[in-house]
Amino acid sequence: MKGIDIMKQMSNEKINYKILIPLFLMAIISIITIYSALTYTSKSLGNLALKQSIWYGIGSILVLVMLRVKNSFLYRNSLFLYIFGNVLLILLLLFGTPINNSKCWFTIPGVGSIQPSEFMKIFVMLILARMIHDFRSTYKKPTVLQEFIFILKSLVIVLIPSILTFLQPDTGAVIIYLVIYFVMMFASGIRIRWFVLAFLVIGGILGGILGIYFFKEELFIDLFGTSIFYRLDRLFDWKNGSGLQLENALASIGSAGLFGHGFNRTPLYFPESSTDFIFAVFASNFGLVGVLVLLGIIIYFDLNVIRLAKRKIDDTDKYILAGIVGMLLFQQIQNIGMTVGLLPITGITLPFISYGGSSLLSYMLLVGILLNISMEKARVYKYR
Repeated sequence: MKGIDIMKQMSNEKINYKILIPLFLMAIISIITIYSALTYTSKSLGNLALKQSIWYGIGSILVLVMLRVKNSFLYRNSLFLYIFGNVLLILLLLFGTPINNSKCWFTIPGVGSIQPSEFMKIFVMLILARMIHDFRSTYKKPTVLQEFIFILKSLVIVLIPSILTFLQPDTGAVIIYLVIYFVMMFASGIRIRWFVLAFLVIGGILGGILGIYFFKEELFIDLFGTSIFYRLDRLFDWKNGSGLQLENALASIGSAGLFGHGFNRTPLYFPESSTDFIFAVFASNFGLVGVLVLLGIIIYFDLNVIRLAKRKIDDTDKYILAGIVGMLLFQQIQNIGMTVGLLPITGITLPFISYGGSSLLSYMLLVGILLNISMEKARVYKYR
């Protein structure tokens, strides 16, 4: 009965189909491309295309639930969700199932793997949005000291899950946490000087670390360990176009031509074809024309999310939108860029396209948040 009530509620309110239609198209593209990637996917993983379809179905139910509970519920409980997410990250380090030398997943028999860091991205957005709103409500014209204290508090909030996630290790998720933080802090309206200072400090630290990495390898390993050394080594493989994964992905894309090799005809094997390098599978199958269509759908979706921020909505919604836009744009640019050899390989997936139950459910949660923002705006105008 609740499901019927939700559908009736949706029919009486303005649903943002400019978000739902591209989402539906991306779902079709995702399932088709993952099916094509099965040629080179381990049979032990099962039918990933079917699993992705099921995750999209569960995600759709999650969207309906979100339309029922509203964003205000998430904002009110943002601290609890944040603590819950960090507890999961700690438990993951203690009891997580090692896969490829990483403890990033809980394995649930009969269900699959759950990756807490995917949901932690959302929890970080929620608590930051609440913190920024409270800060702006308390201090209309904050002093430099008040801003500095707020920056320290918010930075600690982001660093805790970042450190826990880095220890798994999952460098890609850590980068996304930091991207979300900087974008949301910029949207908060704090003084630009803080970003200049952060750029100088971070640039100096990274410059020193990379200098040791490139010119004093033994010292680097002594200071930071072999794990971080090999992660950086993998990160910089892209500059020479080296590695089976990148070389075969580039060859598959480059030989695709205007219309591609055809559905389910990926010419070469490369690892992570259904996740990190899903774009290479799609490009090799459908060529330049297919790539332009996919990029058009992604850009159309992003633009409609950005348009929501231009409306007269609650400040907390504006901050969460900044985090969503920042995360989506970064992941899209990074994933496609690393696939074509323009950016380092970081293990960051393509939102709504790459296979992954946890990541897809987290994105569908974001869709529920976006629809709520859009519908709440419609109600404001309806009842005025």
